[in-house]
Amino acid sequence: MSRIGYKPVEIPSNVTVELKDDVLYVKGTLGELQQPVKDVKINIDGNVLTVDRLSESKHHKSMHGLYRSLIYNMVKGVSEGWTIELELVGVGYQAKNQGQLLDLSLGFSHNILFEIPKEVKVETVSEKGKNPLIKLTSFDKQLVGQIAAKIRSFRKPEPYKGKGVRYKGEEIRRKAGKTA
Repeated sequence: MSRIGYKPVEIPSNVTVELKDDVLYVKGTLGELQQPVKDVKINIDGNVLTVDRLSESKHHKSMHGLYRSLIYNMVKGVSEGWTIELELVGVGYQAKNQGQLLDLSLGFSHNILFEIPKEVKVETVSEKGKNPLIKLTSFDKQLVGQIAAKIRSFRKPEPYKGKGVRYKGEEIRRKAGKTA
């Protein structure tokens, strides 16, 4: 049973939602997103959107909660936006950006240059005595999550010293080193 699927999605006043030819269009102040919809029925009643399943089959039950979550993420994204912060932990680890080009110094022999898509706004913060931060902001939750995961994959946190690129607030399981 999908408990998430039964929850209605509140549509803010600055967001418009349209369903045309099995494609859901969500437009807000920050941007516009679209999602093809199949295996569920979408009901838009004023400023409330509900998702209904077509049958009680296992497939339709799984799609019920999935589409409700995707629609909620779209509505929240175009009205408020999504932000992910990455923290660089390690001596000499640095991040700089020139526009949409992110320059990462992560202890390799060369810097990593990473082009950020134009839908994602990037900001780097370097304060003395604190780890450098990378702030990624976008209206598309899937895209900003994918970009953050790609940046994290350049140097994943290792379990012995905890060095690497991690999400802000992420807990790393630490291992004890070898004993003499």
